[in-house]
Amino acid sequence: MVSRLGFLLVFSGYMYSQGTSGIDSLSIISESWCQDLPRAVYAGIERVTVSNDWFEVYKLENDVFAIYEPRQWQEVISYLILGNERALLFDSGNGIGNISKVVGELTSLPVLVLNSHTHFDHIGGNAEFKDILAMDTDYTRNNSRGYPNELVREEVSEEALCGSLPTGIDPASYYTPPFKVMKFISDGYKIDLGGRILEVLSTPGHTPDAVSLFDSDLGLLWLGDIYYDGPIWLFVPETDLDAFYQSVEQLCTLVPRLNTVHPAHNSPITQPQSLYSLRDALIHIQDGTVSGNTISGGRVEYFFKGFSLIVK
Repeated sequence: MVSRLGFLLVFSGYMYSQGTSGIDSLSIISESWCQDLPRAVYAGIERVTVSNDWFEVYKLENDVFAIYEPRQWQEVISYLILGNERALLFDSGNGIGNISKVVGELTSLPVLVLNSHTHFDHIGGNAEFKDILAMDTDYTRNNSRGYPNELVREEVSEEALCGSLPTGIDPASYYTPPFKVMKFISDGYKIDLGGRILEVLSTPGHTPDAVSLFDSDLGLLWLGDIYYDGPIWLFVPETDLDAFYQSVEQLCTLVPRLNTVHPAHNSPITQPQSLYSLRDALIHIQDGTVSGNTISGGRVEYFFKGFSLIVK
């Protein structure tokens, strides 16, 4: 178990919050991120043409679409999961492009929305939908009010973009709109899409309301920001690394039952064994058996094969 003293006291008094300073955020991103695209993984996945070129849509196996935003530095991925009677949109992106229009081109089924967590880059399109499920936490309720321009405008700054913004998006007025929750849910809630059951797993740590989504029949797991290929952010005040470690431990018990894991950034597919690597990395940091590099804002980045962890 990761010690609270060993990990969490470093956050004491630290006022940075994801989105409160785009400049601070951008300072930890490679300046060459745009030139490094496209990621090789996408060459092997079927791309689906949609009318909104802000998004790239990829058809995965098992009636799942990855809705990718490669022209913004977060490289966020939302997932449309189809059942026989309904569809679920897991995350709704930055709100820079009209994601509901894309979803409407991909399915005629009624659509539920559930967010992996309520950071701005995962709830930006929520206001475009009516049927929204959300975790029953104060953190979720607070973020359902949206994020004002001063907290997110750097997300549409020149440095944060690869190319131009869609027509109608103005950095001076861009914001994350509020949304109304249809139903608050808790750990273990099951979503019946018709011939397909998805289980919501409470996996706090990155945020208090973080969830993973489990399709036990097909061995699929959607992770949100718990793991992805790249720098994993664990330095904001709402991150509880004790809880994060416990959630990773919980998810590791599912690995023998998993076929594919779907992260929320960069690449839509990773191996289930990545969760073991993440758990080991957290243990090595806590034990002091790995060294990190000090970066801006007093943060430390620890590098591992395929990913890194940034802590404060």
